[in-house]
Amino acid sequence: MSSVRQNKQQIEGNVLTPQGWVSGSISFTEKIQDIQGASVDPSLNDAVYILPGFIDLHVHGAGGKDTMEAGDAVEVIAKMHAQHGTTSMLATTMTAPMSDLESALQALAGVCQQRSAGAARVLGVHLEGPYINPGKLGAQPDFAHAGSLAQVQQLDAIAPIKLITLAPEVEGNLAMVKPLTELGMRVQLGHTLGTYEDGVAALENGASSFTHLYNAMSRLDHRAPGMVGAALAHANFAEIIPDLLHVHPGAIRAAMRAIPKVYCVTDSTSASGMPDGEYMLGRQVVHKCLGGVRLADGTLAGSTLTMDQALRNLVKIGLELDDASKRVSTYAADFLGLSDRGRLQDDAYADLVVLDRDLNLIAVYIEGEKIELKDA
Repeated sequence: MSSVRQNKQQIEGNVLTPQGWVSGSISFTEKIQDIQGASVDPSLNDAVYILPGFIDLHVHGAGGKDTMEAGDAVEVIAKMHAQHGTTSMLATTMTAPMSDLESALQALAGVCQQRSAGAARVLGVHLEGPYINPGKLGAQPDFAHAGSLAQVQQLDAIAPIKLITLAPEVEGNLAMVKPLTELGMRVQLGHTLGTYEDGVAALENGASSFTHLYNAMSRLDHRAPGMVGAALAHANFAEIIPDLLHVHPGAIRAAMRAIPKVYCVTDSTSASGMPDGEYMLGRQVVHKCLGGVRLADGTLAGSTLTMDQALRNLVKIGLELDDASKRVSTYAADFLGLSDRGRLQDDAYADLVVLDRDLNLIAVYIEGEKIELKDA
């Protein structure tokens, strides 16, 4: 918990509650105390929008810092993303030797326990690899290997692992899925050459989502549906990167029509919030240029997306604002089993964003703390 105690605050506008839009006010300290007002169609007035704070479950870096650097990197990352409305996040690792992972998680342990002023809440770790297919690394370094439950538990003892990405077709990985879920971790399928059948088997064993849907996984073909086909046919959750570079808008909409709770992530790198140039993604050198981040061979390597831009992109491709809001906040909370984040209701954390009519950020509150926006 944050050590900062908050006095009661109140803001007014169009408040998006789980029951719909309310024109009125929201009162809060660290948690929401009360929401007052009448149901409203927000298109009929010009008041500000008050939405749940954004939740990003796939964050590698920002502000020139990468999670794998250890040190104060994650604190810098969490503060930069708070500037863009992210109120809670999972710090995401890269495929790496065990010594590198241990070092990164040791630096994360304290950050997960105590939120720094001005920073997003770090809910825990998203372990993206090393239990992935070496034939589908994407931008991951070549340290992939078969899964080890003992290794996961060793890392979890250092810092809380909330989410693991793995390839179910790699020998031994499918057998890990059920024990991992029994430990309270969520399992996503990604960086995989698995078949449709591999995906279905993993879901039946407790896997519950897909990592950056479409990217770094076997594609949909009408005679070989692949991992994408398993997701579209059977998933309730999947993450997707809506930077409009990783996935075509039509494919985003298709996924959202097929999978009830597609939630958006940034997959952001150290290049987020930085000028064009050369940066690190784990042990990989990446290049920020032309609005994206790539390896030297042109492979997309994460993004520079922020969650406020993700919201605007969803609205740009045709989603209603209330639907877009759920996909950058509520559904991610649902996926992690969090009922006290990702929604504006009594006793939920006062994680909220205030936006103008063009969906630009005006204010961000994290557990009741008003974040000083640098450009405000």
